[in-house]
Amino acid sequence: MKLTNNYFHKFVLYYNYENLFIVYERSSAMATSKIPHATAKRLPIYYRYLHFLADAGKQRVSSTELADAVKVDSATIRRDFSYFGALGKRGYGYEVESLLAFFRKTLKQDKLTNVALIGVGNLGHALLNYNFHQSNNVRISAAFDINEDITGTIQSGVPIYHMNDMKEQLTVQQIEIIILTVPSNVAQEVTNELVEVGIKGILNFTPLRITVPNSVRVQNVDLTNELQTLIYFLDKFGKDDETPAE
Repeated sequence: MKLTNNYFHKFVLYYNYENLFIVYERSSAMATSKIPHATAKRLPIYYRYLHFLADAGKQRVSSTELADAVKVDSATIRRDFSYFGALGKRGYGYEVESLLAFFRKTLKQDKLTNVALIGVGNLGHALLNYNFHQSNNVRISAAFDINEDITGTIQSGVPIYHMNDMKEQLTVQQIEIIILTVPSNVAQEVTNELVEVGIKGILNFTPLRITVPNSVRVQNVDLTNELQTLIYFLDKFGKDDETPAE
C-alpha cells in the first residue's frame, strides 16, 4: 500500500477547526437533538468570537453585534441558539461569560481530544506542522505511514508509526477520530481497517467518497472542489458583485 501523498503536491494548508467539530458531532449529545449540519458548523465560529469578547472584558452582546462580527445574519444566529433553549433575554442580549461557558462545554473545549493522522505525505506534513495550535483541546497525537524513512521518527512533536502498528496504537491510545490523507486508490482499504478498530469519525481529505457504516461519521474536505467553487463564483458574479455566502 503506497501512502505517499503526491496529489496535493506542496499545498500549504490553513486548517479550519469547524470541520473537525462536525466529525465529532455524531457521537456528541447534540446528535440526539437534531441540530442541523449548517448550525453545527457555525458553532465554533460563535465560540471563537465569544472568546475574543471575553478576553476584551465585554460582558454582554446582542445578536445584531454578533451578526456584524461573524457575518451571519441575526435571525440565523437566534435560530441557531434556539436549538439549545433560552440562552439570552429579549431586549437584553446574551451574557458573554455564560454563553462562552455553554459553548465551551458543547464543543468539548473542556477536555482534550486526540486524533490520528493517516498518511504523512505533503498534506500530512502540513497538518503535522500546524497541529491545531489555535485550538486548546484538539491535537494530533499519532501519525501513520508506510514510508520507512519517516516511520519511527518524531515530527513536530508527533510520533510516526508504521501502518502495521495502526490498529494496536489506535486501540492503546483510545483514538476515535482520524484525519485521512492517503491517496484515493487506498482510501477505502484503509477506511475498512479503521472501521474494524472502532473509529467513530473520519475527516477525509481524499477525493474518494469513502463508504462507512452508519455508526461512523465522515466529513469530506475536497480542496480542489473548494477552489473550483471559488473560481466559479468569481467568474459568474465578479469580484465586485454580491456573491451568495455559504
